[in-house]
Amino acid sequence: MSIPNSDMSQNGNIRHVDALCSVAEIEEIDFSKLLDRPSFLNMERKRSFDERSLSELSVALSPRHSSRNADNSSRFFDHPEYVFSPSRTSFIGTPRSLTGFEPHPMVAEAWETLRRSLVFFRGQPVGTIAATDTSEEKLNYDQVFVRDFVPSGLAFLMNGEPEIVKNFILKTLRLQSWEKKIDRFHLGEGVMPASFKVLHDPVRNSETLIADFGESAIGRVAPVDSGFWWIILLRAYTKSTGDSSLAELPECQKGMRLILSLCLTEGFDTFPTLLCADGCCMIDRRMGVYGYPIEIQALFFMALRCALLLLKQDDEGKEFVERIVKRLHALSYHMRSYFWLDFKQLNDIYRYKTEEYSHTAVNKFNVIPDSLPDWVFDFMPTRGGYFIGNVSPARMDFRWFCLGNCIAILSSLATPEQSMAIMDLIESRWEELAGEMPLKVCYPAIESHQWRIVTGCDPKNTRWSYHNGGSWPVLLWLLTAACIKTGRPQIARRAIELAESRLLKDNWPEYYDGKLGRYVGKQARKFQTWSVAGYLVAKMMLEDPSHLGMIALEEDRQMKPVMKRSNSWTC
Repeated sequence: MSIPNSDMSQNGNIRHVDALCSVAEIEEIDFSKLLDRPSFLNMERKRSFDERSLSELSVALSPRHSSRNADNSSRFFDHPEYVFSPSRTSFIGTPRSLTGFEPHPMVAEAWETLRRSLVFFRGQPVGTIAATDTSEEKLNYDQVFVRDFVPSGLAFLMNGEPEIVKNFILKTLRLQSWEKKIDRFHLGEGVMPASFKVLHDPVRNSETLIADFGESAIGRVAPVDSGFWWIILLRAYTKSTGDSSLAELPECQKGMRLILSLCLTEGFDTFPTLLCADGCCMIDRRMGVYGYPIEIQALFFMALRCALLLLKQDDEGKEFVERIVKRLHALSYHMRSYFWLDFKQLNDIYRYKTEEYSHTAVNKFNVIPDSLPDWVFDFMPTRGGYFIGNVSPARMDFRWFCLGNCIAILSSLATPEQSMAIMDLIESRWEELAGEMPLKVCYPAIESHQWRIVTGCDPKNTRWSYHNGGSWPVLLWLLTAACIKTGRPQIARRAIELAESRLLKDNWPEYYDGKLGRYVGKQARKFQTWSVAGYLVAKMMLEDPSHLGMIALEEDRQMKPVMKRSNSWTC
């Protein structure tokens, strides 16, 4: 691939990049190759670990390969996956445009708002608070949330400011080691906090950290997604800076192993997916996502793949890598076969027979066709598809969830064909999923009697509000990354332009209400940090698509199943 406005050395390495390309030229680039593109001078091209098949890895871990020199334990950090990607910053700390155009006026305002949200602990920045809105009661919006910080961390990495991300990773790692107890029950050692805050004692002139592992959360649910986001951010830091020393720290290696131990423990499960309670992720209130929610499964898949890149090949790391490889094979097959829905599969489910018994059953989960909601038949385009919200015995949640589907694309849980189908669906159903303010956290909203049963009459999750079909600007960065990876930047540009027409004027709300996302959410905080950071990350990725490498992984070809829809529910 030739890169516009780039000087190339004789051996093909990039010597200098003054400006990557104009925004209009982005559509002509083969985006899949950006993930493999080294960004640093004079680095020898090596085969990326991302491109190695899991079957090759299994061979490497066989007993006859186990006697390799101990120095090989860090060899996975030597490939282009960890090449430094320099970021150009202006003297005021905001990135200058790589396209040659003046940045949008919102960009400077966004950076100023993001920097106001910084939290310091003993003189060092360690995160960003959820919102800087002083007009409302703070509740827990003055805390640093692990999931909320991810877009902030990515923004700082893309702007060449990795120190705050490093501090955040190390501080949350220290919190992981704390005793975690709710009433008389101890949580698993590997659980990461949902959030933390810094307490200042002016009398003693001291600062302490206080963490919430779910004991203060609504519903008292531990955050399943925090550990996955932590691993994903650690990989983004390593990819962006080329600094493998952080990931190689014994503390970080142990932290990853503890998180993975929670997820890879064998029990009564018959599926490779993770069984979760309601409210364990971004949708942190009762919304009927208990069971096997797509958001958690996609994050689980991505965290496993990132862990493969980060774990050392010592005795402890090698054992986990073997378990990860097996789980990834099973998880990818399960998700691609049973969670995937397109026009053909919907028609097959509509015609299912029930009460089948034996290993030859087609309707393996005994889903009753009469349980299919009416809306899904109109929502499903002839071309397009998506991963549905949940699959468990006799239950399929057909709702569309944005975060899970975007992460499926970025992690390559979705095959290239499925990724394109997801983008086809977003284009076909733009009014429903984007409306006037992108992007719906889920679609459609639940209402009336179903709302009373599923949410317990939750006054915050009324129809087309908050988690129940609300529109969340933070999802811009995930949509943009997915668009770039699939070669559809025009979709991201359209979404960003919609957001730019309102976000600054409305003071960066947390979410919008209404079927089209027309109204600022009834309980939405203003100056919501991840709304700001999500916009900045989306803008910077669209301007410089090479940033995509921080948060995207190429497909492992050995995990690709035969996608014949008529056979997708048979072994």
